Amino acid sequence: MRQIGFVLLFMLSVCIINAQTDSTEKTRTGFKISANYNTGLNYYGRIDSLHSSGFFPLAELWFNEKFYINAAPVFVNNAAVSFQYAGTVASAGYQFNTDDKVFGNIYVVKPFYQESAELVQSALKAQAGMTITLLNKVLNVTGGGDVKFSDKTDFGLTAGLDHIFRHQINDKSVLVIDPSVYVNAGTQQFTKSYLKKSSGFIFFPGNEQVVTESAQQFNILSYEFSAPVILATGKFQLLFTPAYVMPQNLIVVEGRPDLSERGENLFYATFGAKMSF
Repeated sequence: MRQIGFVLLFMLSVCIINAQTDSTEKTRTGFKISANYNTGLNYYGRIDSLHSSGFFPLAELWFNEKFYINAAPVFVNNAAVSFQYAGTVASAGYQFNTDDKVFGNIYVVKPFYQESAELVQSALKAQAGMTITLLNKVLNVTGGGDVKFSDKTDFGLTAGLDHIFRHQINDKSVLVIDPSVYVNAGTQQFTKSYLKKSSGFIFFPGNEQVVTESAQQFNILSYEFSAPVILATGKFQLLFTPAYVMPQNLIVVEGRPDLSERGENLFYATFGAKMSF
């Protein structure tokens, strides 16, 4: 099974969380770089049979406090390979904040895959989407949608709740914890086969043939609980995100495990260190 999809989701969430919580910097312009390790690469709980982990450095270039581009090369580790380059995911986006009550992020994503790599969504050619978060002191409410382009087009929706706990340690240091719960949904592409019997003519019986058709269905893809933790001191940050994901509506092709989705309820964590310049 393929496995890069998590990195795409992580890159988008890093930008959103930092924009909402990074009060130690007066401006977010400039260059940022981080090193990140994920214990269980997955895409909405879909995993590979080897339960791969991954390392990915992330470089961010901010033209001002709103416009950014970033890129992350991905290196996969499992029982079969060690630190193998799998591909690079790049994105660009625009963030906006209205009177500290509404936060938004509009983004486009372009993955670049190795032909030999087996990655989640290896057929993905591009993705575009938008998230809107209504900010308040009790619960932040987030909603978003995206469109994914490959040989076919898929649409996704996400909805979530979170609450930010912020503790100012001193003039330069702050600790932020953001417990969150999200539900993710989207279209799924699959094929279905059935027997079709043609009508006979006088004494000639009809014939039976197997007909295979492509179908698209909109389903819940996963429920996910996480608690991102950011310790920021000046221009340096330590990041830790424990998460638990429950995949839903896995596609199973009878007799074809190679075409079926593999997934399970999964606890995983992401560790990172980040520096701004």
